Parts: sequence; structure tokens; C-alpha cells
Amino acid sequence: MINPYSWEDLQNSDRAAIWHPYASATDAPEVFPVVAASGVRLELADGRQLIDGMASWWCAIHGYNNPVLNQAVRAQLEDMSHVMFGGLTHPPAVKLAQLLTKLTPTGLDRVFFSDSGSVAVEVALKMAIQYWYCVGQPKKQQLIALRNGYHGDTFGAMSLCDPVTGMHHLFGDVLAKNLFAPAPSCGFDEPCPDREMTAITELLAQHHQEVAAVIVEPVVQGTGGMHFYSPEYLVKLRALCDAFDVLLIFDEIATGFGRTGKLFALEHAQVEPDILCLGKALTGGYMTLAATLCNERISTGISESEAGAFMHGPTFMANPLACATAIASIQLLLSQPWQRTVERVHTELAAGLALARDLPNVAEVRTLGAIGVIELKEPVDMKTIQPMFVERGVWVRPFGKLVYAMPPFVMGTDDVATLTAAMVDIVANI
Repeated sequence: MINPYSWEDLQNSDRAAIWHPYASATDAPEVFPVVAASGVRLELADGRQLIDGMASWWCAIHGYNNPVLNQAVRAQLEDMSHVMFGGLTHPPAVKLAQLLTKLTPTGLDRVFFSDSGSVAVEVALKMAIQYWYCVGQPKKQQLIALRNGYHGDTFGAMSLCDPVTGMHHLFGDVLAKNLFAPAPSCGFDEPCPDREMTAITELLAQHHQEVAAVIVEPVVQGTGGMHFYSPEYLVKLRALCDAFDVLLIFDEIATGFGRTGKLFALEHAQVEPDILCLGKALTGGYMTLAATLCNERISTGISESEAGAFMHGPTFMANPLACATAIASIQLLLSQPWQRTVERVHTELAAGLALARDLPNVAEVRTLGAIGVIELKEPVDMKTIQPMFVERGVWVRPFGKLVYAMPPFVMGTDDVATLTAAMVDIVANI
């Protein structure tokens, strides 16, 4: 494409007006202007191309400029781009809800659409709390989350992120005071001994009359540390929630739609939550959309109460463009041997990153599905490491002690090799 802006113009104008995520407005790190994207490559304003190892924060599973998704957007745009969802409905929303209830566990038969993953979590929390209020237990307002967890940057979601190691400790005095259980220490391929459940069992035994729900990221704790844990933990957690009459929420915003090698991470444990949050890859990274699914117990409990309605309603709820794109993305994924593709990416990530295990500054290397992680002993310096990746022709966005990749599923073998080689070499030289 013809680029009407120079690299310097874009950077200078950006620096003057934009505040980027997790960054200073006055001492911002360098940003890299992107003018186009196709397949697994980002084109910079100076003509360089980067292999995208992040899938745009894990959502662009089909890569960029996909013809199937492009056509879905164009076709829906001809009919309508948006219509309010209060009192109205439309075919893309209906079809997408039917598709999601078919693909997720059988008990999750009601879908509430929203704008983003964080909002999907907020919706889940409100569902849980309003449910207990509506069935005559208004004291059940607290929540239990796991240490090292991350559920989003809005206020309710922030209150569920690790209050010590998370990013939101500055807001600790104004956030809701929830309860935290230790993160599981049993690895993904390990059994989960009963001692792993002792702390959360004690929390539930002591506080179950005030606890509305337990919320976890199944199998993979994402931004809280890229920690993989045993699916057996989820089996035992489900039993505990049932025993203490507490709802169970799964946050699959990062893991849904194939990222861990299963369509949903909960399938590793064959466990059904009461509420399920989806987002990120839902639209294949084309636009923002999220969904919160719940079972009949919750939808009926709220709807047949005196309140009679769930009190939430985003302006862009069930946006038709986003819903149509989500349908196309899910159908595209399911029409292909995606499990074999993710397994191939996993094998290549594991082989390429294994070379980092012997480096003196590396604490651990781990992979699961299309996720590859090099955990360092010390945090990285973003101002130093980010340009190093760009110079190598790859886009990787480390944080804390983690240099990781979550590439688009369509990334080819040669590109995965280039990506992992850059990760290992740069880690070796920082």
C-alpha cells in the first residue's frame, strides 16, 4: 500500500496526542508505526515487515486480512453496521448465540453479549451477585479468585487480579475486598493432590455464606504469569463449589477457540462452569466482542425474581458487524484441521524454545498449545528489548520476567523457527 505518512510524522504525532496501554504519557517507550497487515506479518511505515508472534494480544488466530473474514464484514455492512439490542434482535446475534451454546458445555444455554473481555467478566460478576440476591441470599456478595490471576482492567475485574503481584495495587484501597486462594502448583501434566485444595477448601468452609462465586482462568493463567496448571484442579474445584453451594466462573477470554489445543480450555478437565466468559479470538481479532454464557439456574433465578431482569446493557451489545465476523471466524476455524495445526505450532515452539533452557538468565521454558514461554530470572527492560525484536524482524511483547509468544494458528514452520530463534538469541544477549 502507499503510505502517506512518514515514520517520523507518525511517531511524533502519536507521542504528542496518544497515551498507550501500560505506558507513561511523558516518558513513553518507542512505538512502531504499522500501516498494513497480512497473513502473519505487520508492515511498518518504513517498509519493514515483522512476523507477529503475539496475534495482536492473542486474538488474531487466522492472521490478518483474511479473505473469509473480510467478506463477512463487507456482507454485513451492506445490511447494517449496528442497531441497539434493547427491544430488538438481528440474525447475526441469534446465529452466533446458537453457535456458542452448541460448542460450549450443554448446560450453558444463555448468552449475554458485551464489548470486551473485561466487560464480560463484569457481567459474570453481576450475574453471580444478582442471582444470589434474587434467590433470597443477598449476603453472598464476595468472590474468590486465585493468586497470579488476571481478569481485566475494569474495577470489578481488577478486584480479582492478584493484589500483590498484579498491576492494580495502586487501586487497592478502592477495590472490592475479595478473597484469594493460592495458585495451583501442580503442573499441567501432573496430578493434583488433595493438599492443593486445602487453602481454598478452608476459604469456602469459612466464608461460603458470603461467597457468590469462585472465578478462575482454566488451565492457563495468562497475564498473571503464563502459568499452566493441572486440569484435575478444576475437577476438584467444581466438586468444592457444589459442596459449598457457590457458583463457578471460568474466564476463557485468553484460552477460548483453540489456544490450548482444545476448543475451550475447560475441555482438558471436562468440567462445566456455571458462567463462562469469552472474548479475544471470538471475532478472529477483527473487532471487539465478548460473550458471557450462563446456565438455566442463573438465568431463571434472576428472571423469575421480583427484579425480573438482569441489570446490564452495553450500547454496542451484540454489534451486528462483530457478530457476523465472529460467526465467520468460528466456522473458518472449525472447517479446518485446527487441532493438528495447533499441535504442529506447539511442537515447533517447544523445539525452538528448548534451546533457551540452558541459558543462565532463564528460570523455565514451557509450552502448551500455541503458547510458548521463556520465563527469566529477572524482569526485562522493555525500552531495550522491544527494539531488539523489531530489528530481528519479529513482534514479541514481553512483560515482567516473561518473553512469550502466542502466534496466529496460520503461522508456517519457517516463520515459527524465525520467531523462536529471535526469542532465544535476544534472551541470550540481554
